[in-house]
Amino acid sequence: MEAQPHPTAPAGSPTLAALPVEPLLTSEFDADPGAVYERLRRTYGPVAPVGLAGVPVWLALGYPEVMEVLRNESQWRRDVRYWRARAEGRLPREWPLLAGYEVRQMMFMDDEEHRAARRTHHSALGPFQDARSPEGWELRAAVARYADELVQMLAAESGSSGFADLGAQYTRPLLLMVTTKLFGCPVELGDDLVMDLWRMLDGGPDAGPATGRALAAMTRLAAHRRARPGDDLTSYMLLADPESSDEQLGRELFMNAVYLNDITGNMVLNVLLEVLRGNATVRRSLSAGQLGETVNRAALANPPVANMCFRFAARDVRLGNFWVRAGDVVSPSAAAAHRDLLALGSSHMVGPAVSTRAHLGWGAGPHQCPSAARELGGLIVTTAVGRVFDHFAKAELTLPPDQLPWRSGPVVRGLRLLPVRYELAAGVLPSPRPEPTPSIHGTHGGDGHARGLLAVLRRLMHGGKKEG
Repeated sequence: MEAQPHPTAPAGSPTLAALPVEPLLTSEFDADPGAVYERLRRTYGPVAPVGLAGVPVWLALGYPEVMEVLRNESQWRRDVRYWRARAEGRLPREWPLLAGYEVRQMMFMDDEEHRAARRTHHSALGPFQDARSPEGWELRAAVARYADELVQMLAAESGSSGFADLGAQYTRPLLLMVTTKLFGCPVELGDDLVMDLWRMLDGGPDAGPATGRALAAMTRLAAHRRARPGDDLTSYMLLADPESSDEQLGRELFMNAVYLNDITGNMVLNVLLEVLRGNATVRRSLSAGQLGETVNRAALANPPVANMCFRFAARDVRLGNFWVRAGDVVSPSAAAAHRDLLALGSSHMVGPAVSTRAHLGWGAGPHQCPSAARELGGLIVTTAVGRVFDHFAKAELTLPPDQLPWRSGPVVRGLRLLPVRYELAAGVLPSPRPEPTPSIHGTHGGDGHARGLLAVLRRLMHGGKKEG
């Protein structure tokens, strides 16, 4: 039987370039992205043409359309070389979002190249995924210990009750400490790296230089661990793929740092926010001790990645009410798709559990987070959230939820800060002030590195300078 030819867009159907597009990243979107998604859907249906920093893209809004784009790898490619506007040189000079997509790593590969990279990640992450292995046990203990130390540090600085920013004083340093431990970092990663990851994801004018600095840091780490291997993710990735260059490994570490610091950190903050603002279903799960379900429900209400990475059409295809041409770019919106699931979950026709496991916080399809990474991310989130509610007798927002400041970029919508008034539970002891450390640049990870990093974070939180 002869293979059926692929369909082509009918003559006269509108092209993305010919359609009038409204910019997505506006003050209205910053204030209420859900309202923007709804307006776009009423106007265009489940797929809408929008502009991102002057470049037109298709935004997939409906859950079925988003799942089609995520799952059908033969039609929807991740390799940026499929992007027609890029290949034809039609992107604006220094377009800020391009810097991250030009980093050739697992997220932007297809087919066997992608599967081989996933196998490397799965092999390297395996020891940390298994709670019975020394590496897995030690990492789990470290996450809990770091969380405890940060709460104790808060008690030492502000007392058993007071005010705190659970972003700057808890979540961000916790993820930084975990990254330092997991990657086997011999150098300080610090706020500079975290801020560079933010700059890249936010797509601002300095996204390109920020990406370059973060890549350079990770390439130096790869070279160091090649010379001095240890029981860390970097060394295990080298063991799984010894032929990879320092630059290749640096690119993969860069991707992991993005997910571990920014995406996982957003999920921690989003779960805390949903509890503190009074989301009833999230609170019920937490009260029942179901931390995994608490995370699922919070991710559904407020996913850590609002609009997922671009896909590129391999050939003409109909999506929603439009024909998408080969080489067009589509951004699948998890935040908009979740609105469909929430509407479905509130229907009397279905049970309340329909949507809780269908959130897109970890992606979906062939490019979803590898299972070992999902389990590790889930462990970090549940431990971080659980430790807050173990140690805090009381916590309440000091700003109305609709006045909290957000980073609203083309990919991530994350809290800039999470200010609370708190009371610590009885028995939380303040941590002793660490001895001054001249530098943490020469340490090799582990608890000594964590103590040094805590000292640096203490100075940063109170306006001091990093010592170098």
